[in-house]
Amino acid sequence: MGLYGSRILPALLDWAMRQERLLDGRRRLVPKAHGRVLEIGVGSGRNLPFYAGEASVVVGLDPSEPLLRMARRQAAAAAVPAFLVEGSASALPLPAASVDAAIMTWTLCSIAEPLQALVELRRVLKPAAELFFLEHGLSPDPRLALWQRRLSPWWRPLAGGCHLDRNPEALLREAGFEILELGHFTIRGPRLLTYMSEGRARPTLSVND
Repeated sequence: MGLYGSRILPALLDWAMRQERLLDGRRRLVPKAHGRVLEIGVGSGRNLPFYAGEASVVVGLDPSEPLLRMARRQAAAAAVPAFLVEGSASALPLPAASVDAAIMTWTLCSIAEPLQALVELRRVLKPAAELFFLEHGLSPDPRLALWQRRLSPWWRPLAGGCHLDRNPEALLREAGFEILELGHFTIRGPRLLTYMSEGRARPTLSVND
């Protein structure tokens, strides 16, 4: 992993994720989760203070042990019990139909196999469970999207695998999710990273695996 991957990158990711411009999204989205919640890409735990009483327990998954060490400090102070697990979203260490709700915030961009991860998520969600997501992704502006595609291969090694040019809602639909609510907006910051998709989805019942 090297010094950059083990020390510098986790600190940079934590700094990026604690930016004030992301707080409104966390405040809107995270309290909607209820029951047994799976958060994929819990990172340094910046969502943990925002879980409300509707959530009975949070299972936070992340592949980065350095980030999970940071998240443990957030978990210790959280109002809802949180259990942190080091692992891959492409092979979730949970039984089928065992999760009431899922949270993904700024996560799909950096998962190596996003479709496999979403299929796995569908497996562990109960039939009526919902996924609440907030992701950055491919801009509808053709010129900006062109630059996102051009620069993404250079950006990924510096940003923990983050893709600038993924389309979250297209990935969700391809993986067998029905999108129930969807909104788009931009936030302050570098335009390559500021086009957001926020919404609510659930597993479709008609997908043949």
